[in-house]
Amino acid sequence: MITASEQLRTYLESFAELEKRLEPQPRWLRNLREDAFARFSETGFPTTHDEDWRFTNVADIAATPFRLPEPEKISGLEAERFKVSGFGAQLVFVNGYFAPGISTSGNLPSGVRVSSLADEIASNPAGLEPHLGRYLNTRRDAFCALNTAFTHDGAYVYIPKGRVLESPVYLLFVSTESGRPVMTHSRNLIVVENEAQATLVEEYVSLGETPAFSNTATELVVGENAVVSHYMIEREHRQAFNVSTLRIQLGRSANVASHSLLLGGGLVRNNVHPVLAGEGAECLINGLFVGNGRQHLDNYMLVEHASPHCASRQFYNGILDDQAHGVFHGRIIVHKDAQKTDAKQTNRNLLLSDGARIDTKPQLEIYADDVKCTHGATIGQIEENALFYLRSRGIDEVSARRLLLEAFANECLERMARSAARDHVEQLIHRYLLELAETRNPATISALGDAGRNWQEVG
Repeated sequence: MITASEQLRTYLESFAELEKRLEPQPRWLRNLREDAFARFSETGFPTTHDEDWRFTNVADIAATPFRLPEPEKISGLEAERFKVSGFGAQLVFVNGYFAPGISTSGNLPSGVRVSSLADEIASNPAGLEPHLGRYLNTRRDAFCALNTAFTHDGAYVYIPKGRVLESPVYLLFVSTESGRPVMTHSRNLIVVENEAQATLVEEYVSLGETPAFSNTATELVVGENAVVSHYMIEREHRQAFNVSTLRIQLGRSANVASHSLLLGGGLVRNNVHPVLAGEGAECLINGLFVGNGRQHLDNYMLVEHASPHCASRQFYNGILDDQAHGVFHGRIIVHKDAQKTDAKQTNRNLLLSDGARIDTKPQLEIYADDVKCTHGATIGQIEENALFYLRSRGIDEVSARRLLLEAFANECLERMARSAARDHVEQLIHRYLLELAETRNPATISALGDAGRNWQEVG
């Protein structure tokens, strides 16, 4: 068993190794990285004694001697199996490093930049300084501190005022087969200026079965009256550990939709943290997690209402089979100045076997006195009548199970605006649910509506 001091020594050696690899960096960035590493060294990895991590044990991550990978290339043929049609710019990162040979820039409007963060650090550090590292809370989250300490590459997307991206930007992160456990700490910065519109997709996949630790952080800065859709798709192999953090800063009257789809990985932690900083901002947080075997899929939502007249909705659905363990921890904080807040969170879950488990914790913290906030969670199993009804109409058992699961999952799909991103997500969901339907455990759902406004994504 690796001790705490051995853990720290492993990361200290990797940190020193990265310092040698990097080109000279601006002092503000070096200070940011050093301060973050000092914070990680002080706190170490979280444990189940920490309230935010009470349902997820990261001891296996802490005990594995992960190292930084060497820059590695994959062939265009290997990358092609993951790339999708209908997207605009498509950037591919292999083991945390930008792969220009298998990336495409697409036809971008004037002034739009989609590039490697490492390239921007080298060529335009002054343009990054106002935003990079300014929103992520390294004091509160050890994984954010670790990511910031190892920041060296990832995606940079800049969309100037009033620009509209007709096609989604696709960011593909690939981990490859290696002879030892490797870790990557991709850092993404996305800046969408006032009145601009964009759709962005982050997808995480893997080749081979080597233990891998992906610790990603994305800072999404959304200006006034801007409209942004962000998709996070995780479908790595079962030896993968994936911790991702999406930190969203919303300006006045900004509208953001965050969609998460968790399908793979052995242990996955999906953090979504929007701050509705501008008056009249709106945020939709929509997700689906599907697990079987011994997967552990943890979703932690922290929504901060910091200004008045803002609205947020959280809808997360989980489907769990075998010995899979799901977690939904939804926390809404309404600060004292955030009067006229309208917030709701709903978590619904299907357990397809006696061994599947879900821990759900909706949570409200309200410090204003003129608000409308609700939360709720449901857990269901098979409804024999629904399955019997479909079978009595001549539908075979596998198809009946698939129809019931798809009806449950389609609630998430229906909240997505029509786009190539939604089409891609829909294909993945149907493929995974067909595999689940072919197992021995049927399932169905009970409905839970949302009265009033139809909380679909702005299209």
